[in-house]
Amino acid sequence: MRNKLTLLFAFFMVMQYAFSQGSPDYNGGLKVKFDEEGKKYLRILSWAQVQGIYTDEVPDESSHFNFNLRRARVLMFAQINEKFLILTHFGLNSLNSNSLSPTGKGEGSQVFFHDVWAQYNLSKNHSVGGGLHYFNGISRLNNQSTLNMMTLDNNRQSWATIGLSDQFARHVGVFGKGSFGKLQYRLAINDAITNGLDTREPVEGGSAVYGGKRVLGSKDAGMAYAGYFDFNILDQESNFLPYKVGSYLGGKRVFNIGAGFFYHPSGSVIMDNMELKGEDVSIFAVDAFYDSPLGDKGAAITAYATFQTNNYGKDYLFSAYGTGSMVYGHVGYVFNGDKTKTRFQPYVSFASNSYDAVDDNRNIFGIGANAYFSGHNSKLTLEYQNQKFGDSKQGTVTLQAMIYL
Repeated sequence: MRNKLTLLFAFFMVMQYAFSQGSPDYNGGLKVKFDEEGKKYLRILSWAQVQGIYTDEVPDESSHFNFNLRRARVLMFAQINEKFLILTHFGLNSLNSNSLSPTGKGEGSQVFFHDVWAQYNLSKNHSVGGGLHYFNGISRLNNQSTLNMMTLDNNRQSWATIGLSDQFARHVGVFGKGSFGKLQYRLAINDAITNGLDTREPVEGGSAVYGGKRVLGSKDAGMAYAGYFDFNILDQESNFLPYKVGSYLGGKRVFNIGAGFFYHPSGSVIMDNMELKGEDVSIFAVDAFYDSPLGDKGAAITAYATFQTNNYGKDYLFSAYGTGSMVYGHVGYVFNGDKTKTRFQPYVSFASNSYDAVDDNRNIFGIGANAYFSGHNSKLTLEYQNQKFGDSKQGTVTLQAMIYL
């Protein structure tokens, strides 16, 4: 283990040297203007997250250490005037030695669309749109941006329908979003995925299976409904795009209270007396987000907490998801320092998931730190995470280098 940790430290030092030249004057990235007023434009963003991971509990024949291309993405959006916008977002996730393929044609090697939607602005504060979109319900974390997370990654269980009713946290459907003063909203009607990750078949007297559309058909289980509302008590956040900021590093004074839902009629199925019956999937959450500078020397605090109830049907339990409840929170602190130089942000996180099907909770504890060389545009994250569920215990140490332009 000492050799593995030494390798992680060496990787950290190499990445710090390589990425410490990022400018704090990012100024929005590449934006091509097609008129003098800037109302017609194309904006392009690109980012990559590369990880070195040490895992303590692995099979005897497996290595404790591996590399992972966690995300490689390109996002583009454009408008021909202030009324119309189109967004395209593509890339890949978690490319490692197990998902690589000899000629780059394997399933794990494939670039795919994360988002493609068209949007029409009804007025300054209200818009509608449709396509493969990310205007989700439930909570702030179910709408989390992957560009500016404070923790190493999002709380996985907050992406509560990923692969069950959607494609990688995105649905095909229509949405409406906007604001009434300090109250922001997003609502969506979506077509649920037919072939989700839960491929099990219902059995007599067994627990629910999330496969309502596949088993019962689209008439009874085709549509899903979602919404999220947050009240911006202090500074107003932008809702131009659906991606919620994880940490402003003291750049804003934000205190938001939110609530959201996801509802999928007959999304799950049980077998009762040899008859298939639909079970409604309903998920609700309340949350709070606080981010603020502390003084005038660069210090800042970021804090988030949420409580979520999950009803996937009778005694549902699949992977990390199950009928029950979840509490999650994290807090981080940016030390005093010059914003044009390297800044550090230690943080802690904790999640506890309870399931009706079993007596044990899934508890996840994380502690880590970010080194910001140019805000979120160039940073390193080092995190230790410990996950316990029943007799299973897993500890991981991950170092991630991220650049986005």
